[in-house]
Amino acid sequence: MHAATFLNLLQLASPALPVGAYSYSEGVETLVAQGHITHPETLLDWLTQELRSGSIRLDAAVLARAYRASCDRQWDALHTWNDWLSALRETEELRSQNWQMGRSLMRLFLDLEPAAAPQLPVDWQREPCNFAIAFAIVANHWQIPLPDALLAYLQSWATNLISAGVRLVPLGQTDGQRLLRAIAPTLIATTDEILTLTDEDLMACNWGLALASMGHETQYSRLFRS
Repeated sequence: MHAATFLNLLQLASPALPVGAYSYSEGVETLVAQGHITHPETLLDWLTQELRSGSIRLDAAVLARAYRASCDRQWDALHTWNDWLSALRETEELRSQNWQMGRSLMRLFLDLEPAAAPQLPVDWQREPCNFAIAFAIVANHWQIPLPDALLAYLQSWATNLISAGVRLVPLGQTDGQRLLRAIAPTLIATTDEILTLTDEDLMACNWGLALASMGHETQYSRLFRS
């Protein structure tokens, strides 16, 4: 990979990217409060199952389709997949998270690359835009190869939830780094699988995340927005 492209990838996947990801636990806070996640192994098991059959697989699969649509300037397809992903959110918290992060990333992108605005079909700063869609648009514009963009997207998701677990369980920082290394083979395998999925293959078993998200709304005390 060209050095400039590699730096673009590191910037896009960085935990320091100001899109608000750190403020969401995606159900982990509820699961910790309910005693389902209590140590590194149970957190690893939750993340692994999400990668194998949860909504993050669908997010990544739609990212791949949005990336290709952006490459080909197929704006109708981009809108269709964005609407499809929005309709798939089981709770208001999950939908609000994805719209907020997508809007923040598009606003940041257009601040960094103002010349890109005329190339987009609508004002993605105001239209509801899922984070996976925004990530795909930026990755394509920055000429990041799709497999690398997908792997970085999944790795940044895992990093954020492991960081949430470190604060909530709590876990040690070293435990967090061990978890990130332990889940790496699953991240790679999931990326390879997603690149081969057809539209008919898109499915998820996501009731655990939905229930955790709904429980978060009425939780007694909260550190995270979801």
